[in-house]
Amino acid sequence: MNKNEQLRTFLLNNAKRLTEEWYDSLDKSNAVGVYASTDPKVIQTLKEQNYEFHLYVCNVFVEDEKDFFKAFEIWINKIAKDSEHGRTPVSSIIKEFMRVRKQYCDYIDEFVNNVKDKIEPKLVNEWEEHVIRIFDITILKFVTASEEVANIQLRAHQEMIHELSSPVIKIKKDVALLPLVGDIDTARAKMILENTLQQCAEKNIAYLYIDLSGVVMVDTMVAHQIFQLIDALNLLGVKSTLSGIRPEIAQTAIQLGLSFANIRIKSNLSQALDSDTRISLQ
Repeated sequence: MNKNEQLRTFLLNNAKRLTEEWYDSLDKSNAVGVYASTDPKVIQTLKEQNYEFHLYVCNVFVEDEKDFFKAFEIWINKIAKDSEHGRTPVSSIIKEFMRVRKQYCDYIDEFVNNVKDKIEPKLVNEWEEHVIRIFDITILKFVTASEEVANIQLRAHQEMIHELSSPVIKIKKDVALLPLVGDIDTARAKMILENTLQQCAEKNIAYLYIDLSGVVMVDTMVAHQIFQLIDALNLLGVKSTLSGIRPEIAQTAIQLGLSFANIRIKSNLSQALDSDTRISLQ
């Protein structure tokens, strides 16, 4: 067995000790996130994750770096997606990576001092430099994976917000209301178009009131999208009434050359509803 294999075996045999020493040395008074948890299940999971980390890392001394990370990235991605780590500041997680890196350098020294055969200082330096490099790459890969997870979650939240901000509210049978509130940019306008068409089809809507009184500002592209929505609704057999059009929105539409000829318009939502016999109580 060569020295690299001996070191791997030494670290593997001490993996549980590495985990317990790491957790015991946590500064619990200043810990945050997953490291501050007092839940026995969370603590047990944290220790298991740390132990699994060691089972991967000890192989770095006997494997090609590319092959090593191909397997190790499974652990990195799992931690990046872990909900408890997701609630922990990245700076705190990096701090723990650095503490474990120091552990490995200390354990290399312990191995060197306990092994019977003399080990050249040059090889020891190579091991420690290799550990530093692997941990640096691991930290970078973890941060990258965490950012990807955060971006996916952010996009999901944005889509949910957009869906909730353009609800098709059923008023009666096949009549519904689409109240639009706030600024509408191009991305939100596209989402409104897609969601409205889908919701009208799902709810069997035949008549839709689109109220713009809560819309503060739109650009030319958004004004065009609103008219596209009305055209698309017509193709689905859904008739529309616009209400609450602000002067600046009307001016933008005129500048675009958009025609109001085939669009039913009321100055406000109350007027639109009052003028329609479909909304009368039965």
